[in-house]
Amino acid sequence: MINKVGRFIPDGYKPFRGSKAYVNDEYNLLSEIISTNTNKLVGSISEVFDLLKISDGMCLSFHHHLRNGDLVFNLVLEEIKKRNLKNMTLAPSAIFPVNDILSELIENGNVTNIYTNYLNGKVADMIAQGKLQGLLIMDTHGGRARAIMTGELKIDVCFAAASAADKDGNANGVEGINNCGPLGYIIPDCKYARHKVVITDCLLDNLCFHEIEGKYIDYVVTIDNIGDSQKIVSGTTEITKNPIGLKIAKLAADLLDELGYIKDGFGMQTGAGGTSLAVAAEVKKIMKEKNIRAGFASGGITGYYVEMLEENMIDALYDVQSFDLEAVNSYKVNKNHHGMSSSKYANPFDPEVVVNNLDFVILGATEIDLDFNVNVTTTSLGNIIGGSGGHADAAHGAKITIITTNLIKSRLPVVKRKVQTITTPGEDVDVLVTEFGIAINPKRKDLLEKLENSQLPIMDIKSLLDIAHKITGEPKEIERKTKIVGLVRYRDGTIIDTLYGY
Repeated sequence: MINKVGRFIPDGYKPFRGSKAYVNDEYNLLSEIISTNTNKLVGSISEVFDLLKISDGMCLSFHHHLRNGDLVFNLVLEEIKKRNLKNMTLAPSAIFPVNDILSELIENGNVTNIYTNYLNGKVADMIAQGKLQGLLIMDTHGGRARAIMTGELKIDVCFAAASAADKDGNANGVEGINNCGPLGYIIPDCKYARHKVVITDCLLDNLCFHEIEGKYIDYVVTIDNIGDSQKIVSGTTEITKNPIGLKIAKLAADLLDELGYIKDGFGMQTGAGGTSLAVAAEVKKIMKEKNIRAGFASGGITGYYVEMLEENMIDALYDVQSFDLEAVNSYKVNKNHHGMSSSKYANPFDPEVVVNNLDFVILGATEIDLDFNVNVTTTSLGNIIGGSGGHADAAHGAKITIITTNLIKSRLPVVKRKVQTITTPGEDVDVLVTEFGIAINPKRKDLLEKLENSQLPIMDIKSLLDIAHKITGEPKEIERKTKIVGLVRYRDGTIIDTLYGY
């Protein structure tokens, strides 16, 4: 079966029909599952396995707010290994190199299916090599919330790492020694999984506030250490000093200014990468020059946005995960720094979804093709190196979606005739900004008309491809393998692309 963007989809799955085709679909929400337990304190994770009769074939879920400092996921994996459970399905919101123990469980058939939004490292390599017996299903952040809340992803037991909790299961991510900020990705799990367990290393009599409500929680386990919050910062969260990145950032900000998107009350989202933060810095300069105040910033929040909030340049932050400890601390003390669930952030059927209020979003790309389809899931060779996260969600919701990237990375063109894997459909991508010029998606005739007399270096995307090929030559087309190892789901649950082993 071939979907709307020309990709093969295995039988039995709903093919991607277009980014707006789902709008009128009925959203059937499951009932929240309230716990009946009154005595919730349990001595160990092993005891939880016994009490909940965790057995072969069950689905367990986790969150990644501690990112590369998480230990709770690993402790549960150790228990699966010790009991030699088989055919388990795991649904972590992301998988990091710290979780490499999972590769051993894949090898041994303990874990056979995985649902996640992002992964890299040894586990990703093993799956790409075809060693996962079942399939890897890759969701967006909003799509994962939708799948849980509709019962498409049925979770037997949710394990929620929390930096602080009380004996009733109320919990947050801001108190204790391993505070990690909002716990937005696990909130749907805590409401809709059959059973829910909070794991903490800080049990308190009174919490300053809670994000996880105790009424949903079956058990609370106190352990020595849930992880290392210092390792939340994985990758750059500082403005780039690279001249090319700075040039791209200025072009993007100047474009937004010329198009009128930098105005009082605007909403924005940028990633935590160096170039994305440089765009935010350039936007901030324009705001100061014109005395403009932003309405909000959303997504994963960094200290840079905290600084803007404290300088009264922005009214509010809507934070689904903190990318550094400055953001973690701000969330605890600043009443205008709001946490949100992954559903409120990006679920396509949530009536208050935040991404739909974005004026602009700045996103990256591993590859982008002549149809403006974007890949942030694999390399050009098909190696799994990431995943959508909120990429496709924010691209769909924002009034203008801008991709910022060097035209050439690692001596390879970023612009392709066809991307290896489609993460975000081209119909939701409006602009590509590179150091050599700016390409506008032809479907945005309104933008092209506004820029008709612009002094900015506007060109079509094919011209950028030609420039790249003059520098690097045209790379040989990579032949797709035949073994299917995973599926990339669009935010509505339809399949936008298929992942192949190598």
